[in-house]
Formats: sequence, structure tokens, C-alpha cells
Amino acid sequence: MLHQFLDFVRSLTNPDQLIYLLSTVLSGWVGYVALFAVVFAESGLLVGFFLPGDSLLFTVGIVAGAGKLPIIGTIVMLTAASILGDGIGFLLGSTLGYSLFKNTNSRIFRREYLDRTHEFYERHGGKTIIYAKFVPIIRTFAAFIAGVGKMHYVRFLSFNVFGAIGWVTSMIMLGYLLGNVPFIRHNFEKVVLLIIAVSLLPALLHILKSRKQQPALTSK
Repeated sequence: MLHQFLDFVRSLTNPDQLIYLLSTVLSGWVGYVALFAVVFAESGLLVGFFLPGDSLLFTVGIVAGAGKLPIIGTIVMLTAASILGDGIGFLLGSTLGYSLFKNTNSRIFRREYLDRTHEFYERHGGKTIIYAKFVPIIRTFAAFIAGVGKMHYVRFLSFNVFGAIGWVTSMIMLGYLLGNVPFIRHNFEKVVLLIIAVSLLPALLHILKSRKQQPALTSK
């Protein structure tokens, strides 16, 4: 059962297999529900960190470019899924807090994920909600941390909406525009890894900038 589920998840990040799924077992509204559910869970449900995010959206863009999905409707739908997913993550954080992560030996709710996201959030504040959309694992836990930190919901929502629109639109449009390039299709997995690496650059540059500023402030 687990093996079949993992095969299904992997098929979501393969353009040809995703097209096949949307034409067979995920045809019609079922396919839209499945894509919505994956983005929703990966964005905010704490167990969704293993689900594909950037790679799924990039693949969806390729499928839309092949005429199998409506590009505008798909972007709107998956943006809504990301916003709602983060909303649930925020709600969990504000109500359950750290209680889910008390067990340091947990394989699912690992404390290191929480600590890593909390550290990132402490450095960058509300901007983390936007940065986190482009960073795997941190994306899943950032809204939860915002809830734990009792961030004002209206402020959280503004960052959340902006980040979701930017993340979903950019990833899908990249796939839509580049998906038919032969080099991209022949090196799809490498391209996805490159996209993830590039998406990390803004956050990494901001961290480096913050570290350079700290010694300057200390010397004063």
C-alpha cells in the first residue's frame, strides 16, 4: 500500500504520467481535487512535508502547456489551496502550539523541523511567510510557527496571500513556458532540482546579509 502511494506521488512530478492520470483515474473533477489536496497538504498540514511542491507545480505547468489543464483556472485553484493550507497551519499553531513536537524521537513531527523553521522565522519575521513558499519543509511549517508566535492574523494573511500568488504563479508559468523545450523534457529531474536551488537563493542571500550586518552593529 505504501509502495503504491509513493509511486502515485512520484507520478505527479512526471509530465507524461500526470497527463495519463488526468486522462484516466483522475479524469474530470477528481484530478482537480487531487491536485488541490496535494498543494493544500504540502502547504499547511504538518504531515505534508514529504509531498511534492515546486516539482508538482512545475509539472502542472508543463501539463497545462500541453493543453490538458486550463492555465488560469489551475493557477487560481492551486493558489487558493496554498492559502487555505497555510491558514490551517496557522490555526494548528495557534491552538496546539508545541504540544505536537514534545516527543523528540517522533519520526513525523520531528523537533528539528520546528526548530529550523523557528530560527528562520526569528531572523526574518513576517517575510518568512513569503520566503518559506519557495523553501521545501520550511514552507510546511512556517504558518504553524506564525500561529505559535501569535502573529496577528490579518498581517499573516497579507504575507500568506502574496507569497502563495508568487509561488504558485511562478512555478506553474515556468513549466508552462519551458515545458516544451526538448532539453527541459530530457533533463526534467535535473531542471526541477535547479529550480529548487534557485528558489533558495533569495533566502540565503538575506541570511548572509543579516550575518554581515550583525558584526557591524556589534562593533558600534
